Amino acid sequence: MAPTISFARGAPSLDIVDVEGLRAAADRAFQKDPAGMTAYGTAVGYLPLREWIAEQHGVSPERVLVTNGSMQADAFLFEALVSPGDAVIVERPTYDRTLLSLRQRGADVRQVELEPDGIDVAALERVLVAGARPKLAHIIPNFQNPAGYTLSAAKRERLLELAGEHDFVVFEDDPYVALRFAGEAAPTMLSMNPDRVVYASSFSKTVCPGIRVGYLVGPEPLIAQVQKLAVGAYISPNMVAQGIVNEFCRSGLIQSSIETVKRALRERAETLCTALERELPGARFVAPEGGYFLWVDFPRGTDVEALFTAALERGVQFVKGSDFVLEGGESSLRLAYSGVTPVEIEEGVSRLADAYGAVAAAGASADVA
Repeated sequence: MAPTISFARGAPSLDIVDVEGLRAAADRAFQKDPAGMTAYGTAVGYLPLREWIAEQHGVSPERVLVTNGSMQADAFLFEALVSPGDAVIVERPTYDRTLLSLRQRGADVRQVELEPDGIDVAALERVLVAGARPKLAHIIPNFQNPAGYTLSAAKRERLLELAGEHDFVVFEDDPYVALRFAGEAAPTMLSMNPDRVVYASSFSKTVCPGIRVGYLVGPEPLIAQVQKLAVGAYISPNMVAQGIVNEFCRSGLIQSSIETVKRALRERAETLCTALERELPGARFVAPEGGYFLWVDFPRGTDVEALFTAALERGVQFVKGSDFVLEGGESSLRLAYSGVTPVEIEEGVSRLADAYGAVAAAGASADVA
């Protein structure tokens, strides 16, 4: 059987990771600061990297905490702010791990529909007027996972207005922000209102997933609260990984790495969109301007569960849309194009179209019977 082609995992393929640059950065980092790299360090992270991140966002270092990946940053923030029964706004669809984490905490998760220009702020306002009192709204503003959509500048402004009027925190979860390959960038909500926003990002998408370095930026009292949680969880995060990232960033390699990734993502996204238009003309999607993901809606009534099985039989993997919502999503799926070459994308979409044809034919036969 032909090798499996996976559109399931949001990760870059090895060919676009700067392995040599990372090796050189690691060597320089150990030469420059062997004591800092090999010590326990502090709960706020490797201090030079903390300072570099603060400079990028125009804030004081006391507003930054560097973690073992952004998912750990998310977990700390949820532990600090969300108690069982607290209402939390999330997008529909949203990252499946966010849903899982919030539900495990016993949060009252309220999903608000996502549009091609971001969360439906009018629908969110209706939820708030109806009586919801959320502790926070979790928003993935750029090239959203799973949809690939970006929050418009106007909606960013309105969301912050609603947060002020109804006293909730905006959690700006932004790991894909640097990976724009088309269109114009909007300002971060952190830069628009630093006292109302907690910002999270990661080096997993711009350096490599295995580095496991993420961070939070927020008001000093909240970061101090999260720091106490970090002390209890691990004393300090991975100083070696953070030291390497610090050297990678300060040497300028981060910029060349981002440009390499963006060029590859542009080509892969364009290939995927062209292949879908040709092979699956009934599928609806919005061409992404950056990031890793494409959301596909099939005609109502399409059984994506059956399509998932048929695709696996043909050596193709994707993630079902139902994984990203509390209910529904049966006719949708997510395709990640970051880890597959253009040649693999062409073949994968061809196999997916064959699986779709088989599922549609089986459904038509069942209707006749």
